[in-house]
Amino acid sequence: MSGAGPALCLAVAVLWGSIAGQQQPPEPEPTCQQVRTFFQTLQPGLKWVPDTPGPGSDLQVCIPRGPTCCSRKMEEKYQVTARLNMEQLLQSASMELKFLIIQNAAVFQEAFEIVVRHARNYTNSMFKNQYQNMAPRAFKSVGELFTDVSLYILGSDISVNDMINEFFDGLFPAIFSHLINPGFPEISLEMTECLRGARRDLKVFGNFPKMMMTQVSKSLQATRVFLQALNLGIEIINTTDHLKFSKDCGRTLLRMWYCPYCQSLMMAKPCAGYCKVITQGCLASVVEIDRYWREYIRSLEELVKGMRGIYDMEHVLLNLFSLIRDSVLYVQKNGGKLSSTISKLCTNSQPRQYRSAYYPEDLFIDKKVLKVAHVEHEETLSSRRRELIMKLKSYSNFYSSLSEYICTHSPVVPNDTFCWNGQEIVERYSHQGVRNGVKVQFGHHDLKTKGPEPVINQIIDKLKHINQLLRGMSIPRRKTSDRNLDEEETQSGDCDDEDDCDGASGDGGLRVKNQLRFLAELAYDLDMDDAPLNKQLLNRQSKDGATANNLGSGQATLNHFTRVTFSVAFFLLLVH
Repeated sequence: MSGAGPALCLAVAVLWGSIAGQQQPPEPEPTCQQVRTFFQTLQPGLKWVPDTPGPGSDLQVCIPRGPTCCSRKMEEKYQVTARLNMEQLLQSASMELKFLIIQNAAVFQEAFEIVVRHARNYTNSMFKNQYQNMAPRAFKSVGELFTDVSLYILGSDISVNDMINEFFDGLFPAIFSHLINPGFPEISLEMTECLRGARRDLKVFGNFPKMMMTQVSKSLQATRVFLQALNLGIEIINTTDHLKFSKDCGRTLLRMWYCPYCQSLMMAKPCAGYCKVITQGCLASVVEIDRYWREYIRSLEELVKGMRGIYDMEHVLLNLFSLIRDSVLYVQKNGGKLSSTISKLCTNSQPRQYRSAYYPEDLFIDKKVLKVAHVEHEETLSSRRRELIMKLKSYSNFYSSLSEYICTHSPVVPNDTFCWNGQEIVERYSHQGVRNGVKVQFGHHDLKTKGPEPVINQIIDKLKHINQLLRGMSIPRRKTSDRNLDEEETQSGDCDDEDDCDGASGDGGLRVKNQLRFLAELAYDLDMDDAPLNKQLLNRQSKDGATANNLGSGQATLNHFTRVTFSVAFFLLLVH
């Protein structure tokens, strides 16, 4: 009996163990179903995800510490996706800045063309109202002058001095035959060429051509450089939007964003500090643009501050008709002396006066001047430029803050706790990165950084060039009131006593406000090349009961500009 007791106990224990084993089911074999579901969203239809975790011996980046659900092909696909994500985040970061510059470049280009058109019509209207008989011949010279102005703004190599000389060369024969010698018979080609030559030799217009050259040249140069700078800004943003990141960068992005999935850590997010280190490494060469980008905005701001008076295309061109009118008055004032001298140079006969039916209208200036309404300060080109600079200044640190933008617009753990550090989930992330230009130490993150890429060097060279152009404008800063500034610059051009410029602008002279509202409606009939447009404006003016003291809402026209340029800019954004 004593031996049966232990045997019985042993049998009971064995029986109990067998019963307990039958009650506890075996642990299920691990699968890669969650990983497969996620991967299918990236690459539908591909069956690269294994059914169960494997050793992952062929992986190069997401090297596992245990079984993994990733294959080599999955790793390659993840890397391509990671680089694409980086490019999309860059484009998202620059979208508002890019649209800001594109929109304003289009608006200013259109506005400058309209200012040129208004300036041409001011001048044509002056000739029509005050020199009716010679107006048809003057229109040709005026049209050629402002066509050259438009081409120059767009970047033509035409010389401003040449376009001004050509204008006065073409204008003087008409003045000679209609004002100095009213009723003069149609002059021959040989006589015309002689008059053109005599115009320069005798300085028949005094110092007015030189004054025009000074004002037009300074204002158009500033305008052209301003447009060039905006267009280059668009080019810079477009280029950095489509940078191709290196394989090393792609590997680190893969490790940061997708390697956790290989371990079935579907909810894991990168540590914010880790993200910053990785993105700084990928963008190390791009950040080198930052210094020159800041200088670009500062230089553009200095140019805009100086674009006033004779450096303001709007001010100069809209008052150009007045300067041209004064130059014609100067010729009339010296008509007797000129007639005698030119007769000796260009003909063998003595000068004599010819009667003309238009003599009273052409010789004596019509006291009825063009009525241009007073312009209140609203949306002018000057204020629009200042507004643009204010907005651009908020993007001064655009390139240096790209890393921060990317990490705040991608899934990360802001406080660096219980997050992915590239290898595992850690309670707290800590990493010391040393940055020295493009030489960044990334420790175990294995991101090898080199000097700036060739495309980055090209961007920097272009920024250096435009910054040099902007600084080279050398627009003087003046501490004086706007009124004194306008008066001083209107009289600029080194006019001295010998030029007899004093008093050229008599009482009743036509003056136009140096700034239009943005595409302001005119309060008088231009009746020139833009007659259909002008009639439309006048009809609307009559319908709205507008008076001579109300040119219409500049803001409404600005809104029209914005609607037009929005479509163009949005299209460009999609294309690029």
